[in-house]
Amino acid sequence: MRPDADETLRLVLHRLDDAKAEDTVTIDLAGKTTIGDYMVVTSGRSNRHVGAMADHVLKELKDAGVSSVRVEGMPHADWVLIDAGDVIVHVFRPEVRAFYNLEKMWSGAGRTERRAS
Repeated sequence: MRPDADETLRLVLHRLDDAKAEDTVTIDLAGKTTIGDYMVVTSGRSNRHVGAMADHVLKELKDAGVSSVRVEGMPHADWVLIDAGDVIVHVFRPEVRAFYNLEKMWSGAGRTERRAS
């Protein structure tokens, strides 16, 4: 059985925390857009770290029964987008994250910060 949006978010945040993600932010999108219920934006220290974090999240989602997950950006791992339906995850290198500044773009959507250690 597929987990709901809150459980999917919990799984994603737990896996990112385990993978030493930096400056993780969760943006609540529920009722504000149809693209998903949550957006998670986080950073990795290097391309290798970004790719590894994305791999860990994908494995966690698959193990939890979340199917039809779409992924973009893995070959270069500057910015990896994981679309798990209700939860959209952006994993960036810090410079790329600063350039696109998604948090500012979505700041009116209701922001909840949950930072990984």
